[in-house]
Amino acid sequence: MAKTLGERHRISSFKLHALLSITQAINENLSVEELLARYRSLLEEDLKIGKILIYKFDEKKWECLLYWGLEEEVSRTIDVERDLLKYAEITTLTSAGENLAQHFDIVIPVYKTTNPIAYVLIGDIEEGEGVSPVIKHLPFVQTLSNIIMVAIENIRMFNELLRQEALKKELELASRMQNMLIPKNDTLPRNNHIQVTSFYHPHYEVGGDYYDCIRLSRDEVGFCIADVSGKGISAALLMSNFQANLRALFSHEISLTALVERLNERVMNSANGEKFITLFVAKYNYRTRELNFVNAGHNPPVLYHKESRKLVFLRSGCVGIGMLDEIPFIHHGSMLIEEPSKMICYTDGLVEVIDDTGVGFGTAVIEENIANDAPVAENINSIIESRRILSGSTAIFDDITILGIEFYA
Repeated sequence: MAKTLGERHRISSFKLHALLSITQAINENLSVEELLARYRSLLEEDLKIGKILIYKFDEKKWECLLYWGLEEEVSRTIDVERDLLKYAEITTLTSAGENLAQHFDIVIPVYKTTNPIAYVLIGDIEEGEGVSPVIKHLPFVQTLSNIIMVAIENIRMFNELLRQEALKKELELASRMQNMLIPKNDTLPRNNHIQVTSFYHPHYEVGGDYYDCIRLSRDEVGFCIADVSGKGISAALLMSNFQANLRALFSHEISLTALVERLNERVMNSANGEKFITLFVAKYNYRTRELNFVNAGHNPPVLYHKESRKLVFLRSGCVGIGMLDEIPFIHHGSMLIEEPSKMICYTDGLVEVIDDTGVGFGTAVIEENIANDAPVAENINSIIESRRILSGSTAIFDDITILGIEFYA
């Protein structure tokens, strides 16, 4: 009797010490591998439990986290969704016809709130006399399994938090770098011939929109607006590469047709046809008042002649940049600005802003705000305010860029 009581006391002391040791290991921020090694040692060496298999849900899928005492092939025959999700509480496997029962005695599901995060399967190597170690120590094994699995899940979530924080800082840096590539309003041309105003509003930290304005000669200025298909980092990287290429190629000497062809080659080499860029690019000569342009699949800018009260959409061009290895044809647009006029170029994020009925506003918002004698800068501000672009409108789901040009006669 004394021996039995002593043995019980020894086992109780061991379990208490084991739980304390595991708790300290967790507090010491040991790695997942180290925690699993201690867990395995306790079950295998101290409790004489012969087989264990652990499946852990890791972000998107179930993975085998640990196995011993059995062939690896056994783990491959088990499908968590098919074989284990049905167990919502600790279960003794008694069905002789069940695949799991051929290898294991107990299934221990581990939950965090209402979601299963792990399944622990344990069993003895072989049947022996007396109570099996699995059954004898089941409450302790269940407690230990829950502690270990929840700790490992917390480690995963903490690492994911660190990863997201690092990504956030990288995005903030990328955003600052991208903003350096976007011309500021006070650097845009403002003289007796032309005045350029811009608005740039990426939906996320980095965007796929781009605009630029480049002095090509004493009498000529070039400007463009562009939009990469898709969103996020990949779109921003492609746009940064595009900006460098456009700046290197855009000059007084090169024709717009040749410029678009060269840009298409470089985008195809960079994106391999996986993304494309819509582009409106133009040259304006102060002396001749001639506006030349190519619209490569972009939303047509709206040109308003103040005296004749005419609205013109600039559509002449070709398919988007990077859609085809070679652009089959390019229609070059040309017109004289013979009276005071103004133009609004924009990306599709503006016309896709939805109204209360869930329908996009389209170009109506631009036509309504440009058809007047007010400066184009005021027109742009009116668009921004009327569509609550800077006040947290939930109707916005893309980058929005606006480029306004005032032509003086």
